[in-house]
Amino acid sequence: MIRESYRQKSDTELVKSSLEGDKQAFSEIVKRYQGMVARTVKAMLGDSVFSEDIGQDVFIKLYYSLSGFRGEAKLSTYIQKIAVNLTLNEIKRRKRFFSTFSQKGNNEMYEFEIADHDTEEKKDARELVGKALKKLDPKFRVIVVMRMLQGYSTKETAEILDIPIGTVLSRLSRAQEQMRIILEKM
Repeated sequence: MIRESYRQKSDTELVKSSLEGDKQAFSEIVKRYQGMVARTVKAMLGDSVFSEDIGQDVFIKLYYSLSGFRGEAKLSTYIQKIAVNLTLNEIKRRKRFFSTFSQKGNNEMYEFEIADHDTEEKKDARELVGKALKKLDPKFRVIVVMRMLQGYSTKETAEILDIPIGTVLSRLSRAQEQMRIILEKM
C-alpha cells in the first residue's frame, strides 16, 4: 500500500518529500527514471560495467543536487542532463586514457551490445548501427541518442544539452550524413 501511494505522487511531490528526508520518495524517483538513464548511458557507452557505474553515479549526483532542482524543467530533463554530462565526461576520460596509453588511439572500450531477442537480421542491423554509432564524435553521438533513440524533441534535446536548437539540428544532420557514410563502408 505504501509503495502504491508513492507511485501516485507527482515528480514535484517526490522531490519535495525527498528533500524532507523521505528515502522512499527518492527510491520512487530512481525506479521511475532508471530505465531512461540506462538506455541513454548504454546507447552512448555500450553495455558494460562502466554503463552501470555511470547509471548509479547519475542517481548519486541527483541525490546530492536535488536541492538545486528549481522545477523550471521536468525532472526527467534534469536527470537526463546529469546522465548525458556524466557519460560525456566518461567518454572524454577514456579518450585521454587511450591517447596516453594506446599507440593507435584504439577505442576498443566502446564495444556495443545492442542485440536483444529479435531475429538474426534485426540483430545484425542493430550491431551495424551500434558500431557506426560508436564511430561518431561524442558531440554527434549524443544528439543521435537523444533525438533518434530516446525520442526527445529538438527543443528538449537543446535544453538538456544546453545548446541552441540550431546546433542540435546541424549536428543531427551531420551525424546522419556521417552514419550513412560509415554504414555504406560496412
